[in-house]
Amino acid sequence: MSKVPGQASTNRACLESRAVPLKTDAIGKEYPATTYEVGREKIREYANAVGAENPVHHDRDAAKDAGFRDVVAPPMFCVVYSAPAMGPAILDPDVGINLAAMLHGSQEFEWGEPVCSGDEITTTASCKEIYEKDGKGFYVFETVSTNQDGGQVVKGTWTNIVRGV
Repeated sequence: MSKVPGQASTNRACLESRAVPLKTDAIGKEYPATTYEVGREKIREYANAVGAENPVHHDRDAAKDAGFRDVVAPPMFCVVYSAPAMGPAILDPDVGINLAAMLHGSQEFEWGEPVCSGDEITTTASCKEIYEKDGKGFYVFETVSTNQDGGQVVKGTWTNIVRGV
């Protein structure tokens, strides 16, 4: 249909933009556990990368003299062993995160027992909250990591924000 100048169109296409409701079915969903075997050299490499110079992160004897079982991981090493459990959660179609519009919101950690070389850490992830605020989607996940003896080494809260929901 062509439009004649000065004449109103009788067949206008009206486009509406509506927010797509956030999927919330995944709230409470738990994801398969991942396991990570902590190696002495990985701890050293991480410590070097983040500038953690304390000898307990590099030298077995120094760690043992300080009361640890072996070389001890810096606290934020928790991301190395807990992040793999987050992959399936973030990529879950039931969650519905638009990765192209996703921003890292925050991470919070509660540390328990120290992680040392030789530990086997098992991490589970779950979806805790999905909500909208100011046109953004907030996706909150929790990870719980335990060592081979069942001791909790860290609990993490991971918040991702998606623009334009």
